[in-house]
Amino acid sequence: MSASEAVTDALRELHARFAGVDEGRQADYIPELTRSDPDDFGLALVSMDGHAYSAGAADTPFTLQSVSKPFVYALALAALGLDEVSRWVGAEPSGEAFNAISLEPGTGRPANAMVNAGAIVTTALVPDSREEPAFGRILSCLSRFAGRKLDVDEDVHGSEAATGDRNRALAYLIRGTGSLPVDPVQAVDTYFRQCAVRATAVDLAVMAATLAYGGVNPVTGERVVSPEVAAQVLAVMATCGMYDSSGDWLLRVGLPAKSGVSGGLLAAGPARFGLAAYSPLLDASGTSVRGHAATRRSARSRNVSGSTS
Repeated sequence: MSASEAVTDALRELHARFAGVDEGRQADYIPELTRSDPDDFGLALVSMDGHAYSAGAADTPFTLQSVSKPFVYALALAALGLDEVSRWVGAEPSGEAFNAISLEPGTGRPANAMVNAGAIVTTALVPDSREEPAFGRILSCLSRFAGRKLDVDEDVHGSEAATGDRNRALAYLIRGTGSLPVDPVQAVDTYFRQCAVRATAVDLAVMAATLAYGGVNPVTGERVVSPEVAAQVLAVMATCGMYDSSGDWLLRVGLPAKSGVSGGLLAAGPARFGLAAYSPLLDASGTSVRGHAATRRSARSRNVSGSTS
């Protein structure tokens, strides 16, 4: 059996093993997300030579939600540098939920760029001009990571905008400490649009593989960010990407990862692969139940984690 066949078979086995898991529930605080099919479950893996493998609903589109955070953080780092970004947002695990009010005493900085408060600040740091608006830069960045042009699910964006008062409250609180460099309304609207960008599990695997490959998209061959920025993002994903479960995730899975409440989950095996899952049933921390189980299992599978190039 070839290495490619082994990876494909391993993904299919993982899909069959966990497709019947019906624990968890969809994120209903963004009403439009409840329209997704709870039975959807897709897995995808992209190797460093650009080969893509998938099983199940890996081509089903869904919105990135918090999966967008590492990539917009990468964009801010590439534009401003680590020292400047670190003036506004920290890099320490918060040990709290994704939407927690977690600000550093004295400075008012959010704990890190993976929680909502930090992601709103990171989004606000993206350079904005009439010639190149901030959201245009963000959409272009996400598309370059994915290796194709992505778009916005306007229905989900509208649903988030109608129900996102907690994120608005976070933005105003941060602004009150002096650590939000733009108008809160503008920052949160851009953040909502960022979260509503649509992708597939295959796209997420390419995005994760780009970070794993030191900032080079292995499918298109384009350098998206520098090796230094890719390493910085992976470091924050490893320590903060899974919120209050980050320590347990790193201990048991051992891969930098990021989840989103639409059911997307990606993980990066540095210099080896990008792995992604999609399933909209979530656990209490907002992570895909099937995606979590499959990714944890795949980390122990040699056919997935050790024979992908």
